[in-house]
Amino acid sequence: MTRVVAGLDIGGTKTAIVVESMAGERIADVEIRSEEWEASPPGQAAAWIATRLANVVPQSHDIVAAGIGAQGCDTVEHCEALQDGLRALGHNAVVVNDAALLVPAAGLETGIGVISGTGAIGVGQDVDGSYLLAGGWGWVLGDDAGAAGIVRDATRAALLRHDRRLPDDGLLRALEAAFGVNGPEALARAVNDEPTVENWAPRCPAVFEAAEQGAASAVAVIDGGAAHLVTLVDQLIRRGALGSDVVAAGSVIVNQPRLFAAFTRLLRDAHPGLSPRLLREPPVTGGVALARRLATAGQAEAPPRTNDVRRR
Repeated sequence: MTRVVAGLDIGGTKTAIVVESMAGERIADVEIRSEEWEASPPGQAAAWIATRLANVVPQSHDIVAAGIGAQGCDTVEHCEALQDGLRALGHNAVVVNDAALLVPAAGLETGIGVISGTGAIGVGQDVDGSYLLAGGWGWVLGDDAGAAGIVRDATRAALLRHDRRLPDDGLLRALEAAFGVNGPEALARAVNDEPTVENWAPRCPAVFEAAEQGAASAVAVIDGGAAHLVTLVDQLIRRGALGSDVVAAGSVIVNQPRLFAAFTRLLRDAHPGLSPRLLREPPVTGGVALARRLATAGQAEAPPRTNDVRRR
């Protein structure tokens, strides 16, 4: 029987699963919808994971270890309960919050991770091995560097400029086109009447397009998002996060060079000793790395500790 390791990145909308042999041969690399995924109760979540693994891993293969980053697993107790549930089903696994996959995905033992995707969150690890989270409170309250938060702040900036009777620098026009409306009043209704990620986040590219066309207000919003990410790093360092590398990932910062450039500039100004890097590998690679560490250890490890709760 072929011995393999598995990595899972379970998000709110999709789940990535990668399975590799102990020698590093890729056995499976799939992405499925996270239909019916709920991190609670842990027993039910463990059964959900076990079923997906069974659907992906051939019966002739033995899963030696699994590294799982799961949305909704935000406390050490929750991670341990899910890990125990998987062990009861015959799976040797280590479970962490999905944001904690970034640093191992970059091939690092220590470092700080920042995500700028639909939302925004920072994650680090202290000397005791405890995970530290900052941000990630949702687009209504924060997540300024996430897609939904950028659209929220850009709309606010465009409408404020209109109220001040300043000429549109291109941002208002770009947002109206993105929402398919005409006029600031219609834009406000389109944003307010459906305050959801599904309505806001897909319009995010319009803000970057406006910035590329010279809209100063759009540039200011993007720089504000970059400053928010640096603030997350600040908070984690003050709480004892280790490492000299800051790994950035997520659909916005990976696909929008202007945001990463602004983040790099501001981070180096604030923390000259830190090295920002853009994660080119999918975060699920971090799950595979955690699984290999677990397989090498030969026994289940306690999940890194965190007492924070976050929504993304």
